[in-house]
Amino acid sequence: MSAVFSPPPAALPTDKELVLKVIPMPADTNGNGDIFGGWVMAQVDLAGSVLPARYIQGRMATVAVNEFIFKQPVRVGDILSFFASITRVGNTSVTVQVEVYAERFTDQGRYVKVTEARLTYVAIDDQGRPRAVPKHTAPD
Repeated sequence: MSAVFSPPPAALPTDKELVLKVIPMPADTNGNGDIFGGWVMAQVDLAGSVLPARYIQGRMATVAVNEFIFKQPVRVGDILSFFASITRVGNTSVTVQVEVYAERFTDQGRYVKVTEARLTYVAIDDQGRPRAVPKHTAPD
């Protein structure tokens, strides 16, 4: 009989903002029955755009996925919590760190870090060209 690996529970971050909560459904699974990585990536991109939108104040585009690490599988029914923080504000871009924690459907109240990523968003004008990030709009 083999033991099932269960990572130790993780504490939710206190230095990041909760920007999204979502529950993956059966239609989001891959051939192994776990949640498809591309679905997780799409949710991270949405979550990652929340804080940069406060700085950019207009159109923006994802220009880089600087790092993306799948630490644990995501399962149907997990409650996913996406936490984000700004790591850099440049002239035309904003970089954000996103961490994803799963509260397992069968183990409520315990969290497991399942994904972490760093993404960069660029402010764009109506023609899709980079534009300056307004300096006066950055939150305190």
